[in-house]
Amino acid sequence: MFCPLHGEEAALATQAPPNDQQVPGAEPSGLIFNIMRFAVHDGPGIRTTVFFKGCPLSCCWCHNPESQSFGASLMYFPERCRLCGDCLAACPHGAIRRLDSIVTVSEACRLCGTCAEICRADARQLAGRRMGISEVMAEIERDIVFFDESGGGVTFSGGEPLAQPQFLGALLSACRERGIHTTLETCGFAQRAVLLRLSEQADLILYDLKLVDPARHEMFTGAPSTPILRNLEALAEAGRPVTVRIPIIPGINDGTEDVGAFRDFLAPLGIRRIDLLPYHRTGAEKYRRLGLPYKLPDVPSPTSDRMRQVAASLEAAGFEVKIGGSRGEP
Repeated sequence: MFCPLHGEEAALATQAPPNDQQVPGAEPSGLIFNIMRFAVHDGPGIRTTVFFKGCPLSCCWCHNPESQSFGASLMYFPERCRLCGDCLAACPHGAIRRLDSIVTVSEACRLCGTCAEICRADARQLAGRRMGISEVMAEIERDIVFFDESGGGVTFSGGEPLAQPQFLGALLSACRERGIHTTLETCGFAQRAVLLRLSEQADLILYDLKLVDPARHEMFTGAPSTPILRNLEALAEAGRPVTVRIPIIPGINDGTEDVGAFRDFLAPLGIRRIDLLPYHRTGAEKYRRLGLPYKLPDVPSPTSDRMRQVAASLEAAGFEVKIGGSRGEP
C-alpha cells in the first residue's frame, strides 16, 4: 500500500502559501472551506470549528480531501445534477462537457466558481472561499451564548491552520480580545518558530500524530515525521497545553510495534492526554465528488475490541486515553 507524494507539500510547509499573502493596510483574510457549529469533539464544551483550506500533508485516510489543496476545489454532486445544461452555457472557459448523462470538467477549468453560482440544484460547489477577519468573527460570535453556557469556544482546524499563520494569528488575537476560548488543531508540520509563537495565543492544542517512523510516515502522508516529532517536543518543553490525537488505521499504525513507538516517544515528554480516533470511511464520497481516487478502499474501520486494546496499552504506561474526539480541558 503506497500513497504518492503530492510534489509541493514540503515547500509549502516552509513558506506562506498564496492564500496567506496579505494586502498591506487591508483587513487580514484567508481561505476557509467550512465553518461547523455545535461541534462537541474538538475541545471543551460546545464549539464552532473553523476549517482552514490547504494542508502540507496528503494523508491516505484524510476524510476532508477538499481541505488539502491550497486553492479552491470544485466538487460535483452527480446525484443532484438535473442535466439542465446551465453550467455548460455559463462556463467562461468552455471547460464543461456533456456526453449523454455524464457531465465532465476538463483541464481548462480555472476554478472561477461560475458553474457553482449558476447551479440551482447545488450539484456543483466550490470548496474554499476567502474570508476576512470581521466576517469569520461575525460567524463565531453568533455562538457566544453557547460558549458561555457550556465552557466552549472556537477550534481552528483544517487542512492546516498554521499554513496561514498571519490569518490564524489575527483570528486568535481577535478571539482573545473577546474572551473566547481557542483550540488549535494541527498536524505539526510547520516552521517551529511559527508553531511556538501562535501556540502561545491558543488555550489548547490538539496535536495530530499519525506515525513515528519517518519513512512510513512519508509513505502514507507525503511528508516525513521528523519535523512533526521535533515540534511536539518543543511544545512539551515550552509547557503548552497539548492533547495528542492519534487516528487508528488498521494495518497502518495499529500494530504492536506502532503502539509501542507512540508510547516510547510520548512518555518522556510529559504529555499525558491522548485521544484515539478510529478510522472511518465517511469521507470516501468526497473523493468521488472531487474526481479523485479513494486511497484506502479495502481498509475497514478498527473494531471496538482493537480500540480498547490500544487504549489499554497506552493507559498501562500512564496516559489518560479517550476513544473518539475529546472535549479536552477548558
